[in-house]
Amino acid sequence: MNALTPLERVHTNPTSLARTRERIGLITEAARRAGAYVAGAAHRPVAPTADAVAGLSAFRRPLPDAPRPAREVLAELDAFGSPATTVVTHGRHFGFVTGGTDPAAGAAAILAGAWDQNPGGASPVAETLDAVACAWIVEALGLPRDAVASFNGGATIANLTGIIAARDALLARAGWDVARDGLAGAPRLRVIVGEEVHISALKALRLAGIGEAHIERVPTDGVGAIDASAFPTDTDHLTLVLLQAGNVNTGASDPFAAIIPGIRERGGWVHVDGAFGLWAAAAPTLRDQVAGVALADSWATDGHKWLNLPYDSGIVIVRDGEALGRAMTSDAAYLPPDPSAPRNRGIQISQRARGVEAWAMLASHGRSGLAELVEHSCALARRMADALATGGAEILAPVVLNQVLVAFGDDATTAAVIDAVQAEGTTWASPTVWRGRRAMRLSVSDAATTSDDVAAAVAAILGCWERTRL
Repeated sequence: MNALTPLERVHTNPTSLARTRERIGLITEAARRAGAYVAGAAHRPVAPTADAVAGLSAFRRPLPDAPRPAREVLAELDAFGSPATTVVTHGRHFGFVTGGTDPAAGAAAILAGAWDQNPGGASPVAETLDAVACAWIVEALGLPRDAVASFNGGATIANLTGIIAARDALLARAGWDVARDGLAGAPRLRVIVGEEVHISALKALRLAGIGEAHIERVPTDGVGAIDASAFPTDTDHLTLVLLQAGNVNTGASDPFAAIIPGIRERGGWVHVDGAFGLWAAAAPTLRDQVAGVALADSWATDGHKWLNLPYDSGIVIVRDGEALGRAMTSDAAYLPPDPSAPRNRGIQISQRARGVEAWAMLASHGRSGLAELVEHSCALARRMADALATGGAEILAPVVLNQVLVAFGDDATTAAVIDAVQAEGTTWASPTVWRGRRAMRLSVSDAATTSDDVAAAVAAILGCWERTRL
């Protein structure tokens, strides 16, 4: 008599056994297809072809009446979906400050998907990896050791979380309890930002109930950093200041050391929007660009940018854990009270276990590997700028981090070059506007990018520019 397999010992019901085998086969097939996608993506144009995009019409049909085998659905998803993706993980996508997917993080995401854990829902492994990854990130960024971090859906949510914590803390200092009394009739907060404040921070302010009429803008210098000499000196205990680590166009950071001490001495709160630029603190040769950033009260950053984690992954960090808990705690009878639980450190109660991927990336790279990733990206950005300038393009701002800002003459020509580059397929770059001029923005933040990728991208960009002038 044949011995039973482990599956057969667990599943004595033939139907249950068949379903389990089907599920295992489906997961294995999905991993095989994912591997084939990764292997083939490097040989594709970065942007999908027009035919691939047209093929998406296969998905646009009425909801089916009857079930269909999951393996057929997966095959269809791969057949029509994979060709219509933008290739962001093979070193030549330079748009939107998008990091590729780190191999360890990507593999961890596959395993975590099978786990299907909620760090806010009694999952020891998810809660442990979340806590460890948060502590590692605080340490890597050189922020206060007792600061509290939390994963969320991106820098917009991280900014919102930090701003809500700041709002409630400032109002509490003035004797106002937001949890009890809401915002109607609350003391008015003064909010100060730089002229180059990012749209995600402005959106977060609005979602936190702080409208445009509350916001003061301070002039910035030639690279988009706040002019410290123009910063108000009459702030008080009802002042919220938003500073920036990494201007989205130039990569420049605000002068934290010159601004933050006075704000905090007068009782205000400083929040730093550091979606990608905050990671300069993890690189010994670059951390002077964010000198003084650890003096702030809260920080927001992205994992799916320079940390090269899969979408979506944001992190909020708050110096005063009690202030974060005051704003975010939401306990219920069916949830054990736990101030350290992720649900009490962020907006979401249920959420995916983002800490798994962050832990895997940091565990595989370590401190030196993370620093090398950031420093190498910046070195490649400088190389790209030099090569484009040698080819006759105009570099609109000094390359201080990983952002290259370039124009090709007048606005119409620059727009035409950007369109041509995106269509040509060798590389992909974002359009932007800088100081009233149309510009191409190249963001080097993928660990997969090599000097060969930079050379190929530069050749393609200059070639497109040449063809627009014919």
